[in-house]
Amino acid sequence: MSALWSVSSCRRSLQRFRRYPSYHVKRTLRVKADDVVNRPIFGCLSHGRTIQTKSINKGSLSHQAIEKVCILGSGNFGSAMSTIIGKNASSLPFVDSQVNMWVYEEDFGNRKLSEIINTEHENRKYLPGYKLPENVVACPDLGTACKDATLLVFVLPHSFLPHLVENIRNMVGPSCRGVSLIKGMDFDPVQKRPIRLSQMIEKGMGPDFQCGVMMGANVAKEVAAGQLCESTLATRFKSPDLDEQTRLIFHRDESFRVQHSYDVAGAEACGALKNIYALGSGFVDGAGLGGNTKASLLRVGLHEMKQFCRTFFHGVEDSTFTESCGVADLITTCYGGRNRLCAEEFAKRKHLMGAIDSDSCHALWNQIEEELLKGQKLQGTHTTLDAYAAIENENALRDFPLLKTIYGIAFDNQPVKTIVDGIRVTKG
Repeated sequence: MSALWSVSSCRRSLQRFRRYPSYHVKRTLRVKADDVVNRPIFGCLSHGRTIQTKSINKGSLSHQAIEKVCILGSGNFGSAMSTIIGKNASSLPFVDSQVNMWVYEEDFGNRKLSEIINTEHENRKYLPGYKLPENVVACPDLGTACKDATLLVFVLPHSFLPHLVENIRNMVGPSCRGVSLIKGMDFDPVQKRPIRLSQMIEKGMGPDFQCGVMMGANVAKEVAAGQLCESTLATRFKSPDLDEQTRLIFHRDESFRVQHSYDVAGAEACGALKNIYALGSGFVDGAGLGGNTKASLLRVGLHEMKQFCRTFFHGVEDSTFTESCGVADLITTCYGGRNRLCAEEFAKRKHLMGAIDSDSCHALWNQIEEELLKGQKLQGTHTTLDAYAAIENENALRDFPLLKTIYGIAFDNQPVKTIVDGIRVTKG
């Protein structure tokens, strides 16, 4: 029998009914493609009437193909996101229940990592202690992972992208699209301007491929533990319905709340740039400075993020910076995460080493990354180098005193405690 919901729940149900009239997005049983769900899941009140959902036959969705999701990457965050996507795939009627996750094969102990994930349902190397859904299947073969995919979720070091995209562009169907969770950017050495990674993916995959982004204050272990967090999905797919359908694949109301935005450039730039200021936050901690100093750094950092977006990208919306992809992600990253952690260690070691040149700075970052991250990669150092080069080419370094200072400490012979000199907003 149908339960009568509260007014707010009924309104949400009616919205789903109107948006997906043929298959009525709802919670359902895990079924095969040709199974029919014969019992109602919910009802709702609308203008005094009870609206009842109909039985769903996945095989009869002639106008809408069943979604097949492939996660490209199985590191710390990729594994964490598989807990969300895997659970949703097993319950959403328009998604194939099996989620393939491409694994860059490596040994862990005496076993292959993919074997461990598929038998123990845990990524013991990159996300130990957290169970992955059993419908998430680790695939070391790229072709097998991507077969028949309609949605590719990119969550891997961006250095993998050129080779990866070149190999998969002919493995997926013409209706396939993508969402990038990669927080970084590239740099065009000829035009000397930043390049968004979603644009790199689109270019590499072909003219009909569309790629959005999802960015937010999403620490991997907290996501995997089911603690509440938010994220921003920024897409401009072929229709608003497809944008919403994509959002539902990531959204879980009890733990992972996803808001949609059309500002792809702004959301993606925020996801990359905040890692620069996470380095600055680590320098503050390494220098023994306090919470007031860090709060000032966050304020100035957010200002410079806006300034960078206005300088290099068109159509960025001011509201984007108050979403999860903006200020929330900046706060989380500057108080936790790998970039802040490694920057604090860098600051302490650099102070003990005294004056060191640029090559020694690069070597020290590599050493710390290897020791502290155990195979994971830093994003902030690469983004700092690229952003500095782009701003320098625009002759605009005077407008970014904090970024300039972070660069000087990270890659030049600038003392760590000079971080406070960059925490200021230039006038004009």
